[in-house]
Amino acid sequence: MSQEIQKESLLFEDTGFAQILLGEKEENLRTLADLVPIKVSARGGQVFLEGSPHDVSLARDALQQLYNLIAQGLPIYASDVEQAVKILARDRNVKLKDIFLDTVYISNKKRIIAPKSINQKLYIDALRQYDLVVAIGPAGTGKTYLAMAQAVAALNKGEVDRIILTRPAVEAGERLGFLPGTMLEKINPYLRPLYDALHEMMSLEKVQRLIDRGTIEVAPLAFMRGRTLNDSYVILDEGQNTTAEQMKMFLTRLGFGSKAVVTGDVTQIDLPNGINSGLVEIQKVLSDVTGIKFVYFNETDVVRHRLVMDIVKAYDRYQKRKTQRSYSEENDRSVDQDADAADSPESPETE
Repeated sequence: MSQEIQKESLLFEDTGFAQILLGEKEENLRTLADLVPIKVSARGGQVFLEGSPHDVSLARDALQQLYNLIAQGLPIYASDVEQAVKILARDRNVKLKDIFLDTVYISNKKRIIAPKSINQKLYIDALRQYDLVVAIGPAGTGKTYLAMAQAVAALNKGEVDRIILTRPAVEAGERLGFLPGTMLEKINPYLRPLYDALHEMMSLEKVQRLIDRGTIEVAPLAFMRGRTLNDSYVILDEGQNTTAEQMKMFLTRLGFGSKAVVTGDVTQIDLPNGINSGLVEIQKVLSDVTGIKFVYFNETDVVRHRLVMDIVKAYDRYQKRKTQRSYSEENDRSVDQDADAADSPESPETE
C-alpha cells in the first residue's frame, strides 16, 4: 500500500522574519529536511512542504513556533531548528517559547544563553530552586556550561559573592609534584575547559580581573579540603572521576548562602580499577535527601555538532550489544558445562 502524501504551504507575512527562519542560503530549511523525511522548498515568505501527514505536521509545527520566536526577538540558527525538531518529535504539546525564551544569561558578545531541550529546561529550573543539583549525562548536553551561566548570572545579581569552579586532576592522580613548572602551570591543563566556558560568557580581561580579586576561583578538587564555602556558587565538573571520599569532602564544604552543582558522565570514569566513583555512589546515598535534585540527560539533549549525538547513540548501541553478547556467551558456557557433566562416565564403584 502506497503511503499517503500530503502537500502544504505556509505563508509567513513578515519577509524579514521569514528570511531569518529560512537561514542563510536556506540552511535552516536544509537542516529541517535532513531531520524530517519531507520535501521542502521556499519562495519569498512562503514555504512548501511535502511528505507523510505526520512528518508534514511536525515540520509545520516546528516552523510556525520558530517563526513566532523570531518575532519575539530570538535569532534562530540551524542548531535551533535541530533542537526544536527533537523536542517536538518527543512531545508535540511542548511550547518552544517556554524553553528557548528562558534566558539564563546574555554573554558579553550579546549571545543569549538559554535551555535548548526539555531536560535542559528542567535543569535550569532545578538550579534556581535547589541548593544542591547533580547533573548526569553524556558530553555536549550543557551540564557544566548552563551551570556556569547560572553562576555568572547569580554573581551579577548579587545573589552570591563568588564563583568556585573545580574538577579532579585525575590523570595525575592529584599528585602533581612530578610534573614540570609552577603549581599553576601543572594544574592548568586539567582546568582549561572551565576557563574556556568562562571566556565564552565574559571578556578575557573581566575574567582575569575577577580571578585576581578572588571573586572567581578555578582550582583542582584537592584544594577544597578543609574549607567552608559561604555565599558561593560552587561547581564540581567531571564528578565521575571523584572517589567516594572526595565526593563526600566536596559536598560537606557547602556553607551558608551557597549553592553547589555536581556534573559528570558515569560512562566516562577514568579512575583506577577497584576505585568506586563518588558520582555513582551519591545516586544511592542521597536519592531520598530533601533539598537535593538529580537531573539526567541523554543523547537527545546533545547540543554540539550533530555527529556528537550520533556518536553517543552508537556507543550506547555498542555497549548494549557487548553486554548481550557477554550474557549469551556466559549462558553458552553454562550449557556446555552441563552437557560435559552429563556425558562424562561415572566413576566405578569400589567394592
